[in-house]
Order: sequence, then structure tokens, then C-alpha cells
Amino acid sequence: MTTSTRAMVQKLRDNPRASVLIIGGGINGVGTFRDLALQGIDVALVERGDYCQGASGASSHMIHGGIRYLENGEFRLVRESVIERNALMKIAPHYVKPLQTTIPIYTTFSGILSAPMRFLTHKQGKQVERGAVLIKAGLTMYDFFSRDGGNVPRHSFVGRKKALAAMPELRKDIKYAATYFDASVHNPERLTLDVLRDGQLANPAARAANYVSAIGRTEDGVLLRDELTGETFGFQADVVVNATGAWTDGTNAVLGTETLFMGGTKGSHIVLDHPELLKACNGTEIFFEHVDGRIVLIYPMGDRVLVGTTDIDVDINEQAVCTDEEIDYFFELIGHVFPDIKVSQDHIVYSFSGVRPLPRHDDTQPGFVSRDYRIEKREEQLGGRSVTTLSLVGGKWTTFRALSEHLADDTLAALGATRKTSTAGVAIGGGKDFPTDDAAEQEWIRKTVRPGFDEARVRVLLTRYGTRAKDVIQYLTEGPDRIFISTKEVSTRECAYMVEHEQVGHLTDVLIRRTSLAFRGLVSEKLLAELAETLAPLLGWDAAKSAAEIELAEKVLAEAHRVHVRSTKSLVQ
Repeated sequence: MTTSTRAMVQKLRDNPRASVLIIGGGINGVGTFRDLALQGIDVALVERGDYCQGASGASSHMIHGGIRYLENGEFRLVRESVIERNALMKIAPHYVKPLQTTIPIYTTFSGILSAPMRFLTHKQGKQVERGAVLIKAGLTMYDFFSRDGGNVPRHSFVGRKKALAAMPELRKDIKYAATYFDASVHNPERLTLDVLRDGQLANPAARAANYVSAIGRTEDGVLLRDELTGETFGFQADVVVNATGAWTDGTNAVLGTETLFMGGTKGSHIVLDHPELLKACNGTEIFFEHVDGRIVLIYPMGDRVLVGTTDIDVDINEQAVCTDEEIDYFFELIGHVFPDIKVSQDHIVYSFSGVRPLPRHDDTQPGFVSRDYRIEKREEQLGGRSVTTLSLVGGKWTTFRALSEHLADDTLAALGATRKTSTAGVAIGGGKDFPTDDAAEQEWIRKTVRPGFDEARVRVLLTRYGTRAKDVIQYLTEGPDRIFISTKEVSTRECAYMVEHEQVGHLTDVLIRRTSLAFRGLVSEKLLAELAETLAPLLGWDAAKSAAEIELAEKVLAEAHRVHVRSTKSLVQ
């Protein structure tokens, strides 16, 4: 690992002091980092893995108001979620897009009597399918929450004939189809990187480093470890923000305080390369309640179909993976909606699983555990200094901006500082001046094309970076570059850009979080070898380290994502 690639770690070591230390580089930690950086605060962030590697990168790729939360009585959360959903489509339009959603309905009055009991007890009880009347009432209330500042249409209902005309592969006993709009985020990992970059650009004094973990406490601070070198060093801060999600209690424990805040559940997804199922969805997400009461989804993402999700209590000390039982469950739910479409293991190109940062919930069923958040505060003395620790409990993708603002406000209060600016309405990264429709996008691409960059390449870069693609293209023209043989979507100099600007530490960072190559099932033997060969001189890897990185990538893809790549050891000299 060269010194330049770990420049941020070196900055932490050279000046082991900040007003605020954020532990956790998921979307909420990164969002809080950006917010505090915009206030001019001396803030540092560390993440034990890669940015957006945990629950933030294992989401359902939805930005939604949470229609299901109405049944839990979480009206404040729904209101905030709808406002933030609408805002994200405006400030991050390069990644957050409107998502048409269809609910297939098979009864008219079912569930009316059982719904109040679920609302009052937060227990599922005997499962009764929700009928049209109940769903209509929920969607009407959902529209009510969306009325201010809304930029999506209100819901609509159609009968069996129109539903089957639009999606002929649906079950023939369907009675109605309800359609409403939420939003999707097709690349949550890159949106997280964009938010991080905004914070770094807003305040050059702000420091963030991945692959740095908090492993204990010193006499007057936090003990950190560089996970790529094994080196340890102490770090002082007046406020420590614990944004480690489901691992919040574990982080507090290594910092010297036992807490019992968390009770996360596992959510798994599979990605299918299945043209027939893709066509059957007709461009809309299918969102429905399965026979076990779990809300599940089937929706197209580009030329793939994402299917999820489960909600299972889990031991966070074990790696979260999508199991055979969960895959069988997904196949069953696909058959529940599209009975004539056959799906097998051969259609799976990727799977992922994460642990939701839910609060401790004892005997409350997972589906009814609050998705809202709270902030736990404590004060302690370290080496004669007063240190405030703020622990984030809960939180969801959709509300990350508002949550980050809340967490930043509590941090500012602890510092005795005041807010200088708001992040509301501020464009995120490559969302600034992003084309507003397909015609404008095509025009942007046409104007950006230059020698060496045809329309297809510019489109890939626009999708990956938003309007920051112009800066990337400029960088690519300033040195020798070569498109990969294994994929036309990545080049040698773009890898250099990622290393220089996005803190790449492993092969998997590029495959899973800097690009969508793994998600779409495009990782090949040749790609691994080519990527290792490109990254080696940039990251100071010798032949042995390159071979180890390929082996690690194969292991991560196989064990965490059920993607099996043939050994490439013989290709690395």
C-alpha cells in the first residue's frame, strides 16, 4: 500500500485530534460527516471496512416513504420519509429515480378486522391477506402525506382486465392492481461516495478514512487501527459519534461502555438475469404482502431483476449471507405473483444480505419493529477531558439527510457551536445540473463526446458519476488510458481515478462499490486478472499481494454473494 493511497490515514496520524470523530462510514455516518464539514467543523470519520459496505450497501435499493409504517402508527416517520424521498429525486437525480410500484390484490374486504389488532399489538397473529378496501385506505393516507412538495402522481386502481392487459403473466385470479410511486436508488454505494466527496470538498480540513477501525480506548481518546497495515494509533475528539449501525453496542463496548440498544434483523436479496421475468414486470416494481405477512418486492433494475427481502433475527457476530432457505422463499414468492414463470438457481447472478440497524425489540415481531431513529447521549471523562458520545440507534436510507442534520445538530450543541447552513435542497455531487429528461440526457452526452470517448462510454460514466463525469473525463484525458479487454465499462486510468479520489483498498471495492459489475453478474476470470494488474502499481502490490487480492475477491464473492469465479492464480505472474 503506497503512502499516497493512504493519505487520509496519514493525516489522521499526523494530527490525531479533531472536534468530532465519527465511527462508521455507512450513509448516516457519511451524511453527518458532510453536514458537519459544511458547518466548518473539524471532523474526522473512520470506517472499519469500505464505505457503504454494511447495511447501507445491502438495502433494497428503494427510497420510499414507507407505506407499511402507517400500520405501525409511525406517522412522523412516514411524513419525514415522503419529504426526503421527494427531495432526493431533486438533489440526487443521477442516482434516485421515480419508481412506479404495483400492488396485485386478490380480495376486496379481507384484513379489515385484523388490521386494527395488528396496529394495537404489533403482532401478526393469524395471517389474513389485505384486500382492496384496506389497501385503498392506506394509499389514500399515503397520498395525504405526499401532498406538500410532491413530485410523484397519486395512486390509481384498476380492475382485473386492465391489470392483466398491462402484465399478462400475473395470477389470473387477480381482482385489482393498485399503482403508486416511490423512488429507487440504483447505486447506493456511489451515492454514499458522492456525499462523502461533498464533505471533503466543502472543508479541506475534514478527514475520512476507510479500513480504519476503533478497537479500544486510550487514556484520553480512542485507539484506532489501520486494517490494511495493522498499525495502531490514538485519536482524541471532544465528541464521538457512533454510527456503526447494528454494531453500535459492540462499538460502545470496545470504547468502554456496555449498551443494549440494538436488535437488528437480516434482510437478503437476489439478483436475477431472467429476461422473461423482466418483461413480465413491465417496468414496474411489484410490491405485495406474501402469505406470511412479510412485504416483499420484485423489480427491474436495468437488465436485471432484484427480488427481496427477508426479515430474520440474526446473530451479528456471524456474516450475513443469503441462505438456500431464503432463496427457496424468493422463488416461492415469484411463483405467488407470476405462477407460470420458472426460476432456478441458474438465474441468480448475485445475492447480498445485510443487518438492519433496528432497535432492540424483544418479542415484537421483526416486521413491526420501528424503522425510526433516536440518538443516545452520554458524557464521560477521558484523561481529564469531557467527552460526549452520541450513539445512533436505527435509521433508514430514505431519511439519511434529515437524520444527519439531526445528529449534526446534537453534535453542534455538544460543542457549543451553531449551524451555519442547511443541507436541505443542496444538490449532491453529480446531481448538480443533471439532465432533467431523456432528451436532455442524450444532449448532455452528445456535447460531452470527444475523441476517445464515444456515446456508449460517456453514458456509462454519466450513469456512474452523474455530471461529475466531466471531471472524470478530463482526468482520463491527462494520461495514458486503455479500456479493459474483459469489460468496456472500465479503463486503466479510471481505476487510477478511483484510487486517487475514492480510497480503493481492495479489488472488491471496485467490483462491488465503485462499479455495479458484481451486482450484474459480470465478474469474470479475465476481469479479476486485468483489474489486479491495473491496481498493483497504483497500490504498491507485488505479485504475491496481487494473487492474494484475487483470492480474497473470489472468497468474498463466493461466501458473501454466492458468485463463483474460477481460480485465476495462474494468470498472475
